[in-house]
Amino acid sequence: MELTKRQFLVASATALAALPLSSTANASTTIAKSVATSELKSLLNGVVPISVQERKTRITKAQRLMRKYNIAAMILEPGAAMDYFSGIQWWRSERLTAVVIPKEGEIAVVCPFFEEPSIRESLAVGEDVRVWQEHESPFERVKQILNDRKITQGTLAFEDSVRYFVQRGIMSLIPTMQNTSAAPITLGCRMFKDTHELQLMHKANEITLTAYAHVWSKLELGMSQSEVKGLMSSAQSALGGSNIWNMALFNEASAYPHGTKQQQTIREGSIVLMDCGCSVEGYQSDISRTFVFGEPSKKQQKIWHTVREGQRIAFETATLGTPAGKVDDAVRAYYVQQGLGPDYRLPGLSHRTGHGIGMQGHEPVNFVHGETETLKAGMCFSNEPGIYLPGEFGVRLEDCVYMTNKGIQWFTVPPDSLAEPIGKLATLAI
Repeated sequence: MELTKRQFLVASATALAALPLSSTANASTTIAKSVATSELKSLLNGVVPISVQERKTRITKAQRLMRKYNIAAMILEPGAAMDYFSGIQWWRSERLTAVVIPKEGEIAVVCPFFEEPSIRESLAVGEDVRVWQEHESPFERVKQILNDRKITQGTLAFEDSVRYFVQRGIMSLIPTMQNTSAAPITLGCRMFKDTHELQLMHKANEITLTAYAHVWSKLELGMSQSEVKGLMSSAQSALGGSNIWNMALFNEASAYPHGTKQQQTIREGSIVLMDCGCSVEGYQSDISRTFVFGEPSKKQQKIWHTVREGQRIAFETATLGTPAGKVDDAVRAYYVQQGLGPDYRLPGLSHRTGHGIGMQGHEPVNFVHGETETLKAGMCFSNEPGIYLPGEFGVRLEDCVYMTNKGIQWFTVPPDSLAEPIGKLATLAI
């Protein structure tokens, strides 16, 4: 879990007090860099949360899809889907909290008795909250809701992340019904972002990109990965981001796409690969940047520009109606021409070219070989065809894109050179 700006400063101050005198100067410099984020101001002015009416519209669409697929009701557990439809922001435990959306009528919530006041704080739609005591079965409450809505037969759909013990517990009480995946409903709604959702994602990307520019200007010789992560976390927080996450990999560690326990510091000619993001009103950013501290080598320059060309190929291949897998295939074909790969082999691109994004950092659909889902307006993706050279370094550039009726658009425009490695915020095309 990333530290907030306040937590980071407190932790840094505590660490400073414990350092021997010979280390105090370096620690003071680190704290000064964190404090420097005070020059950053929140970018959230004018941001509008998702409204009650928007959630009602989402439920109406879900119910229309349920009737289309002959689904009687849908069950959700806490997570992005529950928040998307109801506004409830909660966590999962052995005590069930669930939302039931019938194909017709009002939604309902099941939760522990003692959690009801807290659940209602974020519940945006509906008034029907059924509570259960510690000695009672929450599954009986779900059955009661279904019975009250005259649902005793047909198909009950479970959102794909619902746990098995929940599905088993509910289905054991309604043997006259069948169960299925709710993916046609949840994806049919959440995969296609509307204008307001795109605005929130655009703002999240603005925050992360602005934080990158700040951190890039503060990099210094000898900095550790944790120090750079702390700077990025503080910057995104100061700019208004929430649910912040950061990764910073230097030198040989950058060849590991999602990190390693190797401890690295910045030296002359270091690769600094960062992968960072945040949320604005529940909607995510995800941006990767690769810097070189000092003068880049010819090999670093070549690999960086190869990755940038891979991004361009992915962007130009991602046209409306194209299967998402073809985007990945196009990038890999180019990399093979450069002597990389083939397929997922190293040195080369060992992961998919991109993933869906929205309320979650990773959502369907992906830019990955074999994906047949075609690109449609409203879909959002990361574009991140990295290259990794084991034992040497890795390069990843990642910017998110969205599909419109006129084609693909950037949320953030990638940089064109290591000399100016940040890129810029794109104008939202809506």
